[in-house]
Amino acid sequence: MHVAVVGGGAAGMTAASRIRAIKPEWKVSVFEASSFVSHAPCGIPYAVAGITDVDGLMYYPPEFFVKERGIDLHTNAKVVEAGYGYLLVEEGGKEKKYWWDVLILATGASPVIPRIDGVGLENIFTVDLPPDAERIIRARGENVVIVGSGYIGLEMAEALSNKKVTVIETLEHPLPNFDADIASVVTKEVKKKVNLRLNERVVAFEGKDRVERVITDKGEYKADFVILAVGAEPNVELAKQIGVRLGETGAIEVDEHMRTNIDEVFAAGDCVETTNLVTGKKDWIPLAPVANKMGYVAGVNACGGSLEFPGAIGAQITRFHDLEIGKAGLSETEAKKEGLDVQSVMIKTRAEAHYCGSGEIWLKMVVDENKRLLGVQAVGKSVFPRINAAAIAIQNGLTTKDVFFSDLPYAPPFSPVWDPLIVAARKLRF
Repeated sequence: MHVAVVGGGAAGMTAASRIRAIKPEWKVSVFEASSFVSHAPCGIPYAVAGITDVDGLMYYPPEFFVKERGIDLHTNAKVVEAGYGYLLVEEGGKEKKYWWDVLILATGASPVIPRIDGVGLENIFTVDLPPDAERIIRARGENVVIVGSGYIGLEMAEALSNKKVTVIETLEHPLPNFDADIASVVTKEVKKKVNLRLNERVVAFEGKDRVERVITDKGEYKADFVILAVGAEPNVELAKQIGVRLGETGAIEVDEHMRTNIDEVFAAGDCVETTNLVTGKKDWIPLAPVANKMGYVAGVNACGGSLEFPGAIGAQITRFHDLEIGKAGLSETEAKKEGLDVQSVMIKTRAEAHYCGSGEIWLKMVVDENKRLLGVQAVGKSVFPRINAAAIAIQNGLTTKDVFFSDLPYAPPFSPVWDPLIVAARKLRF
């Protein structure tokens, strides 16, 4: 039996490793277009900041998968065509054909490139794969323009804080998937560090051979290099070639076993849609923890198993300098768009006992008419443990009463005796 995996990122290498563990007699080939496998694109801003080198973005190096796990790994191998039973791969300057019995598509996602005049100029970068970190590190100049203020945009702004950074956002606040009231806390902090331009749209990039200026509908900014961080889209071209069906989100449609409409073809990771466990609807949630678990499920089921992937809620965490930023489930805005009857509360409180520090946390909780948790957003200090707890509560359909009586641990250095989650649940009543 020969299993071919397209994509050597989180989902692909997890799937390949699982298959080799369950069926060591099978041949498992992985085709990765870059020289990096088991890579962590989320770590690119930290490589740019000098916290790790670029090779450190790989959890394991390629030779580990070859020697320790017996995977037939092909790096710098771009799959250019997929058909039933075969792959056509550009490798070593030639095109080679490989046959498969089972195929796993783990082709990931790619950054959106906006259709703006001059976007093809030199020194306009995206944040996608580890080689992008190398290119950004090599870029010279003091004036940086970042287009977009989502997680990647803010992380790159922090990573490049030794330069003059301008962040341009078309919306009225950074973090478009957050509510405006809690995002306003982030806005104040970001403005202390960078030139944040809100409600402003880029209309052109200008320069001779390389970018020199960014033109917006409100002005222009000098730019030695530009980073585009305006979103991503699933890589589905190979899926379409082979006849794999796409879902309503535009990503690959799979069942709970990660199987596509073609029995011998599975898909996992950022190229795949899943079920949002809050709304019950199909959603595209391109996050590394989700991708890893999808890859695990695909690997098990490619071997004949029946493990189910239940879905996800899209729990997220990041930081901007000393400000932690996290979200689990839906924002109030997102919940209302779903037609849900919601209530919300936003609190500001201490992150620990008053005699152990001065850290503060802003936390917003959103519930439905039955007091079921729909989402939690938080910024400030000690956000991570609150979002972790909230993610479990949301995924398991807990109510404000359940949260209020949750036996969360307490010690003065870590929390006030009334944890922020408990306080928010109390204010929303039972």
